[in-house]
Amino acid sequence: MTPRHLALAVALAAVWGVNFVVMQVGLHHFPPLLYAGLRFTLAAFPAVLLVGRPGVRWRWVAGVAATIGVGQFGLLLVGMRAGMPAGLTSLVLQMQALFTVLFAVTLLKERLTARRVTGLTVAFGGLALVAYDFGTSGPVGAFALCVAAAAAWGLGNVVQRRAAPPDSLRFMVWVSALSAPPLLLLSVAVEGVPVLPPSWEGWLSLGYVAFISTLGGFGVWGWLLRRYDASTVAPYTLLVPVFGMSSAAVVTGEPLSWVKLAAAALIVSGVLYAGTRPRRREPVTEPLPPPSPLPAAPPPRG
Repeated sequence: MTPRHLALAVALAAVWGVNFVVMQVGLHHFPPLLYAGLRFTLAAFPAVLLVGRPGVRWRWVAGVAATIGVGQFGLLLVGMRAGMPAGLTSLVLQMQALFTVLFAVTLLKERLTARRVTGLTVAFGGLALVAYDFGTSGPVGAFALCVAAAAAWGLGNVVQRRAAPPDSLRFMVWVSALSAPPLLLLSVAVEGVPVLPPSWEGWLSLGYVAFISTLGGFGVWGWLLRRYDASTVAPYTLLVPVFGMSSAAVVTGEPLSWVKLAAAALIVSGVLYAGTRPRRREPVTEPLPPPSPLPAAPPPRG
């Protein structure tokens, strides 16, 4: 990645890291499936009336809507409502990087280099440290839902990579439009007739996840996926739990232990190593010796 694109990927990880704390706030005011459905409704309308067609086949739009919109966010929010805290959720969801690489290698025949394997191994070592620090006291069902959400996101990354939409923002608007109806129908079927709360805090949470995290975040994500292999872009999301834990420490007062700081260092170094290519050394050439002087012409014979 170029330095500018690398900075963009890190900024995106920060937006998605803070997103977990914001979603936890929103889930205090909305049931999970309704929250997800309203998220994509706000992201789609009225934008869908202003943008053109997605520029790709509708099956790709529907595929990303099913995997990322309904699958990832539906499972994720239900898991958080079932007891997964924001910090731990930001960690578990980053298993999507592993799922993305596996799906990309299997379905897209992308090459898995030794450098990427090494970087991912270091980064996942950091994730293991964070998991150890958090402990395993959370509900098993909620944990399994978050792992399933990570798998859905990984598959969605590969589908979006295959679709290669020419305009990522316009594509995400249509993905949101196709994600909202099934989520709202599931909400009515599972959670009952919705009652919208008057709390401004809940609506501000929805505004952040709809416009900044969804439209802005996935617009940038798709833009990066069009320029780089999915197995190159995906490791940068391993930075999300770093920002997720930091924002949780600021908002909720959750302490940052030395184990978490050490894990963050491993994650950052592993991601940077996996996502950057080694600089090629210019061949060293020995300077040519100066040309030897021409032999003097023999004197004329008289």
